[in-house]
Amino acid sequence: MPDTPQPTPVSFSEFEPLTTAAWQERIRRDLKGADLASLEWHTPEGFTVQPFYHREALENLGQQPVPQAQGAPTWLNVPTYHVPAADHGHTLIDQAADALARGADGVYFVLADAATFDVTYLSARLPLATTYIGYSLKSAGLDLVQRLLATGATTLRGFLQYDPITNHTPNLASQLSELRQVLRLTRAMPQFRGLSLHIDNFGNCGATATQQLAFALSTAAAYLSELSDAELSVVDVAATMQVHVAINPSYFIELTKLRALRRLWATLLHAYQLPPAGAASLTIFASTASWSKTTLDSHTNLLRVTTETMAAVLGGADAVSVGTFDSLYEAPNEFSARIARNLPIILREESGLNRVADPAAGSYYLETLTDELAREAWSLFQRIQAAGGLPSATRLVVQELHEAAQAQFRRIAAGEQVVVGTNRFQNAQEQFSFNPKRLLRSKEFDTTRATYPSEVLRLATVMHFQRRERRRKRAAVVLLGPHTNQHIMESFMRTLPKEERPELAAAHPVGTLSVLFSSPEEATLMYATPEQFNAFARTICRVDPEDPSFAAPTLLSADLATLQEAVQFFGFQEFTVNGYSTEEVLARLQGK
Repeated sequence: MPDTPQPTPVSFSEFEPLTTAAWQERIRRDLKGADLASLEWHTPEGFTVQPFYHREALENLGQQPVPQAQGAPTWLNVPTYHVPAADHGHTLIDQAADALARGADGVYFVLADAATFDVTYLSARLPLATTYIGYSLKSAGLDLVQRLLATGATTLRGFLQYDPITNHTPNLASQLSELRQVLRLTRAMPQFRGLSLHIDNFGNCGATATQQLAFALSTAAAYLSELSDAELSVVDVAATMQVHVAINPSYFIELTKLRALRRLWATLLHAYQLPPAGAASLTIFASTASWSKTTLDSHTNLLRVTTETMAAVLGGADAVSVGTFDSLYEAPNEFSARIARNLPIILREESGLNRVADPAAGSYYLETLTDELAREAWSLFQRIQAAGGLPSATRLVVQELHEAAQAQFRRIAAGEQVVVGTNRFQNAQEQFSFNPKRLLRSKEFDTTRATYPSEVLRLATVMHFQRRERRRKRAAVVLLGPHTNQHIMESFMRTLPKEERPELAAAHPVGTLSVLFSSPEEATLMYATPEQFNAFARTICRVDPEDPSFAAPTLLSADLATLQEAVQFFGFQEFTVNGYSTEEVLARLQGK
């Protein structure tokens, strides 16, 4: 194109050009004989990141990369509000209106029960035609849109996250039919995305960046194929899509994940005979991840969300939602909400992160990483499509996701993946502002996060030491989770000097659960089969053995004699580490 700016070669004639080989030789000399490969970084995605990149890296990409344009001229700061079931949402709507007056650019409501959400009150407090509002729900998407329009709004701004494929909604055919009607109703609303893909769900369950991209493409391909009909073209479906992603702390990986997404989106559109240039209009909504948050040393979450937000913005997100640092154990409060809301404002107003489009463009390292990530994700996407695509290949996707999450659990347990304040650099004097017992019993406590096995073990031992001090004649059994067995052994072994690391004579059998029995005088680590623990829990809770609605709680408490008798009756097996008492094991695991 004649009006397209042409790149101008930059040269520094006063400096002699150096080749990659020359740089490598200098590094070898500085390493004093150490292997250059010792500086390589092997990522969870399977990439090998080199210690440095040179201009030849861009030549290896096949073509010179160009800066990527994002959908919106600047990114939006959009806080998230979770509306519980049977709640009309008035309080949270008022909080959202206040946030918009204090620097937020939009609001995002996660609706547990969309039918009870008061859209009349919403429209009275927030003009629906001009306020950027996102809605996430698992059912009744058409009903919500119809009710929003019935308030008198002629158009909407924001998005609807109603994704039956990702949410595994039953009666998919009916849900897809409902979604088509949503897209028809909102087709003439250029500032509203009627189909936001719930890809953040994968990121918050431990998926790698490669998997998240591949799953996003597979989900999008399913909708492009299934939703188009005589009244709704493929162009219409593509134009109304948005991708909602979760951003984790791995800064460069997450930054390049979003850049790779736009590149892959262009390829996907081309496969459907749509102009690849449409990738520039794709909107990306990024949320800081719940997967990476911790209850231990929780103020480190403030640092994590800062890194995550920067990665999202520099990667090209159109809107960012920053989570509160204490959401795992505290009710929503003004302090943490204000900190979360102000973080993007500082990055935009004081750091100026909105003043450069695609700041990663041209970086030898980031362009290479973007290309590798895109290639690997496309390869996995093709494998999913060869298995029938979504939703037919859901079992393959779930298997991939499970393996990735378990690998991350193992890396954290072994100390290979550092989580500051949790498995490294712990605060041994930490005082909790919450009640560990109440938190473990809470149904709202997020047990799907990367650090949950570490946290529940630490919180359980805290409870034990507190109980020992009080000398109460009660005891507790704490379920440490189905994947904690190996974590317990590896975490404890890592606390010992190498010369004290004997082989464990008997590990927990595969498929069993870790259990902590804690009394005022002692604590014992045990294991049980799922069937054993379920029967045990029913006995302690005095629940009918045939009651199908019963779900065993994480923490069971009773008088000491009852628990001791039940533990013996159901045959829980004690877990021992040769040469160390249970007290010593717990003390070391707790960091004492």
